[in-house]
Formats: sequence, structure tokens, C-alpha cells
Amino acid sequence: MFFLDNTLSTDPTFNLALEEYVFETLPKGERCFMLWQNDNAVIIGKHQNTVEEIDQAFVEARGIKVVRRLTGGGAVYHDLGNLNFTFITDGEPGESLDFKTFTQPVIDALKKLGVAADFNSRNDLAIDGKKFSGNSQYARRGRILHHGTLLFNARLDVVQQALRVKPEKIESKGVKSVRSRVTNIVDYLEKPYTLEEFRKALVEAMFARGSLTPWTPSEADLMAVKKLQRDKYATWAWNYGESPAYDLRKDRKYPCGLVSVLMTVDQGKIKTLRFFGDFFGSGDTSELEAHFTGCPMTREMLAERLGTIRLGDYIDGMQNEEFLDLMLY
Repeated sequence: MFFLDNTLSTDPTFNLALEEYVFETLPKGERCFMLWQNDNAVIIGKHQNTVEEIDQAFVEARGIKVVRRLTGGGAVYHDLGNLNFTFITDGEPGESLDFKTFTQPVIDALKKLGVAADFNSRNDLAIDGKKFSGNSQYARRGRILHHGTLLFNARLDVVQQALRVKPEKIESKGVKSVRSRVTNIVDYLEKPYTLEEFRKALVEAMFARGSLTPWTPSEADLMAVKKLQRDKYATWAWNYGESPAYDLRKDRKYPCGLVSVLMTVDQGKIKTLRFFGDFFGSGDTSELEAHFTGCPMTREMLAERLGTIRLGDYIDGMQNEEFLDLMLY
């Protein structure tokens, strides 16, 4: 089995591109084990509605990157207190997803380090009933990619805030995350470890027979990975535009009055939009609604369209920043 100890980057857009590249190019019959870290990121499941899973204002304020992955399942938070692992191997076409095969080596390795971990659900690992590892899989053309998180000493307070359920009403067909109590591995180890020491001990415990062959990407590999990063994982179209269609309702009170917005968003763009409330305005709000229909749900694009109209004609006294916050947060 090849071992890719990825210390090249902590950028999630690069790391997820690297993972997909290895999955797509590693010859059939070859296997690979990877370790990698993302700094300050929320990783969204393939079938999820991005805006439904995150606190947009919080992640923007904290500079948290939001990136969609290849695999299904729920959203997870990554920081440098979290270690990620990936197995890439052969599988049988049409075979059911099998999480235990890939998580059991991790459980066994942790037991060698004095941590009593167990497989407690369809895809989670836990200690004392508290989740420390979420796992997911992707299968294609007789190949399987399995990856999982290992909360070592992550900022658990940030986990809860970044993935906080929002008060506004969102109805979508996206897969919802299951919120669980979480914990860090470091609190259960028999002796103190830094994350780097844990990283090394984990590999030694999982592959005690020395069955790993170190592998380093070539310059040609890295060029291809960076292209995939640029064209896919770093794009708004993949991370937000791939979200399932959803209906959203928000009710906010401002000095200008109560403003309610109802919208349908499809492929990350506003499909229908309605404004209601007890505010005043001389213009017809249907013109305001039509003006933003088709606009991507990004602050830059909304602000660009907002700059071409007089918002006060439609909602007297509302400030541009208030309007943008209403639409996005």
C-alpha cells in the first residue's frame, strides 16, 4: 500500500483536489493510505445544501473556507487540531458501502494507544458515546474512496458555532447533518501526545508490519492537482452552486419596519423572490424582485446589482448593508 503523508498544504481546496486526483489516477490493483489536515474549514457533503449547514456570517467573519467534497454524509468542521485519513482501494461494482472495514484499523490503533473507541453508528466513531470521527465513502468504476476525520484537539466551540442551525425557515431536499456530541482524542490518551507524535504513532499502530511504501507526488502530479483545485474545488459553482434547490423565508425587524423575504434558490441562484412587510416605499416591489431574480447568492454579485438601483425607492429607510445581510445571513 502506498502512503501519502500530505504535508504539502492545509488548504482544503488543494487537499480535496489531491485526494480526487489520486483516486482517479492510481491504477486498479494499487492501494493508497493518506493523512492530511485542513486549516479552518467546513467540508460539506456532496448532496447537502451549503447554506442550510453553516452559519454564513460566522464562517465569513472567521475566514473559514467552505468546500464541498466528493462523498455524501454530513458537514464537518476541520482545523489544525483535526487529522484526516483516506483509504483508496479496489471494490466490487454495486457493492454496499462498508464503513467498518476501513474504520476498524483506526479503532484497533487507538486501543493500542489506550483509547477505548468504538463504531457507534452507520459512519461515526465514538469515545464514551461522544463522536470524534465522521466517515464517508465514494465508489466509482470498481474503486472505493473512504475518508474520515479524527478530532485530536480541535476547537469544539468553533465546531458548534460554524455548523449552528439557523433560525430562519429553510426547506430543501438536501441531506441534513445529524448533530452529535463531540469530543477530542487527546483527552483520553494514556500519555501526552502532540498531534505530530499522534500522527506518527497512529501510522505505526495501524501498519505495524511495515506494509507501507512512501509516495510523493511529482511536479506533473501537482500541476494536475492545482488545475483541479482551480477549476473545481475553489469555485463557487461547486461549493454553493451544486446545492439542491431550496425555499427560504426570513423575517427581520429593522428601523424601517418588518421586512420578510421569501425566495427559491436553484443551483445557487435566485429563482423566485418576494418581499413583504409593514415598510414604506414608493416603488413597486415586483421591480425589486425582478432585479435580483437570477442573481447568484454571493455578496459580491448581490452588491453589484444593488449598486444599480435606489433601494430606498422600494424599502424606505433600509440601508444597503441591511439588505445584503437580510439576503445572505
